[in-house]
Amino acid sequence: MASNTQTNENTQELPPHKTVHVSEERVSCNGGGGALGHPLVYYDLDVNGEAHCFYCSAHFIRK
Repeated sequence: MASNTQTNENTQELPPHKTVHVSEERVSCNGGGGALGHPLVYYDLDVNGEAHCFYCSAHFIRK
């Protein structure tokens, strides 16, 4: 009987996201890579004092 489990040897691990400690309620992110980054986006911190960038997964946390 064939197994449904497949191993993909070409799977690459995602790079770990960066954590940025901020004191502001509104943060911006451009990916930090210059031309290799992403469009400049702004996020408001949630009630827990956190925000995540949808492009690069940067994690912003209020100090």
